[in-house]
Amino acid sequence: MTETTASRTETWVDVCGVDDLEPDAGVCALVAGRQIAIFHIPGLKAVFALGNYDPFSHANVLSRGLTGDIGGEPVVASPVYKQHFSLRTGRCMEDEHLSVPTYPVRIHDGRVLIQIPEQGEDA
Repeated sequence: MTETTASRTETWVDVCGVDDLEPDAGVCALVAGRQIAIFHIPGLKAVFALGNYDPFSHANVLSRGLTGDIGGEPVVASPVYKQHFSLRTGRCMEDEHLSVPTYPVRIHDGRVLIQIPEQGEDA
């Protein structure tokens, strides 16, 4: 599904069914050449998508992290050095200067759609 806005073209990619996701856990999907960690948090009735690359360990591991919350903010803890990243914003809770990219997510007819920026645009 591709939508055109005044400023850019937005590409929505059908990644999987919501039922394919484990509650309160992550999976990694290769979408348009990017490793994206997808988290289904049923308690929030939400699915989140962020870059799988952990800037502290320099490894693609965030999809294997533990989910939880810090002060009401849903987070994933990196399985390597345990830094927490906001599932909403990608911001590192321990170092506000670092973050991982986040991607808009839609659920349509039970399918998870992730918006991917066009080449050359920041995630």
